[in-house]
Amino acid sequence: MSSDVEELGEGHSPAAWTAVIVSLVGIAIGTVAFVLDIQWLVWGGAGLAVVGFILGWVLARMGYGVNGSRTQHKEH
Repeated sequence: MSSDVEELGEGHSPAAWTAVIVSLVGIAIGTVAFVLDIQWLVWGGAGLAVVGFILGWVLARMGYGVNGSRTQHKEH
């Protein structure tokens, strides 16, 4: 059986990588702060994680997402 489903690229884009990396840094900071019982830094890490996803969305809207106008498509 063949299918004409469009391949989305599994998120391999500068926008996706930026969102994931910034969010993971925020989660790591929040986790360490939670263990050390630094409440304001826990919330700061959570905020950074949210900012990471917002940044990824903004970059995708600017053309850096999957199949965006500013990204190069690579054949595997």
